[in-house]
Amino acid sequence: MIKKIAKNFIAFILRVEARLILRKYKPKIIAVTGTVGKTSAKDAIFTVLSREFFVRKSEKSYNSEIGVPLAIIGGRSGWGSPLRWLLVLFKGLRMILVRHDYPEWLVLEMGVDRPKDMEKLTAWIKPDAAVITMVGEVPVHIEYFEKQEDLLREKAKLAKAVKEGGYVILNGDDESVFKIKEKTRANTVCYGFSEGLDIVASNYRVVFKEQDGKSVPEGITFKVDYKGNIVPVRMPGVFGRQAVYTALAAIATGGVFGLNLIEMSEALSRHYKSPPGRLKFIEGINGSFIFDDTYNSSPVAVTAALDFLEDVANTVAKRKIAVLGDMMELGKHTIDEHKKIGRMLKGKVDMIFTVGPRSKFSADEARAVGFNPENIFVFSSVDEAKVVLRDKIKEGDLILVKGSQSMRMEKIVEEIMARPEKKKKLLVRQEKEWLNR
Repeated sequence: MIKKIAKNFIAFILRVEARLILRKYKPKIIAVTGTVGKTSAKDAIFTVLSREFFVRKSEKSYNSEIGVPLAIIGGRSGWGSPLRWLLVLFKGLRMILVRHDYPEWLVLEMGVDRPKDMEKLTAWIKPDAAVITMVGEVPVHIEYFEKQEDLLREKAKLAKAVKEGGYVILNGDDESVFKIKEKTRANTVCYGFSEGLDIVASNYRVVFKEQDGKSVPEGITFKVDYKGNIVPVRMPGVFGRQAVYTALAAIATGGVFGLNLIEMSEALSRHYKSPPGRLKFIEGINGSFIFDDTYNSSPVAVTAALDFLEDVANTVAKRKIAVLGDMMELGKHTIDEHKKIGRMLKGKVDMIFTVGPRSKFSADEARAVGFNPENIFVFSSVDEAKVVLRDKIKEGDLILVKGSQSMRMEKIVEEIMARPEKKKKLLVRQEKEWLNR
């Protein structure tokens, strides 16, 4: 009870300070939401805009009633330390009382977990542009909403909050997101692979390189058509079709504010780095390869990750192994969506490891549709799974590791990565507070 009161008090003070800071410095605001790809899009937009402007982005995934004010103040979470929270509040107060060199632009990630979450944020944040990435047929965070339309309606409130003359930038390949175009008076820009959109990607492929006599994934390349101008984009160290959407969101945002298409392409190619836990390619033990996708999970994200695994496996892998943790916050869709993943695994991978009570439904369904039961391994925790997985890995294996945040699947990656001493640089959730949980 005391912790809840303290949290609400801190959130209130942070919100007051953030509002006063916005009123004083009047930065332009780009707000990013969606159920998949928010953080990556936010980082890519920052990469593009920062070539021309003084820009600040939300740290990590600061997108809540506390995280957004922290991003505006430029502070970091105090976690359980009262002293650290006092220092953050003092920093905010100083910025209000004494003029500082404040960013011209803010790129803010804005999340929705429950009804009215977006409403609370847009009550005091009026963005110059809103970017809505992807929602999907059964999105993550739907647990506290009656149906998908309710969650979409909540996220669409961001589009309605855009300032007059501002822009709403939409993933045109997501049918539910594309429909927001009909519900806003703002200028709209739609991006995707589909013909007829304002910004269209094509010629997507994975690029490989030779390393120690082996062919390994290097990154992706694709073309972008914007207002009749076509430029190639090459993104080393970045993987999956989802990353194309990330780049398109950034190009659309920079484009509406007058940035040059070629320069944006070069900025993404040279400077954008995907965040930890988002399909990061890591060398594994015994000459194996890992795609670390452990930041979070949802049905659309798992599907995309498995499709990507299939794209690259024939080139680099002798065996494909899927290590899947529970997908959380799916509410009444939990069982059905895990079963769908189980059916999808047949023909895409050679070995399945599931972690958690929900993912057991995936294992059961894979077995039911004819997947070899000898290659299905079911565990209740990451500690159990990582030991068995380590013993099973052979040279040439390609291993996808994915699960929702609370499953802590990055611990499995740490166990099987070739150079665990680099974990703080390569893995997600390596802060001391996370490691102590």
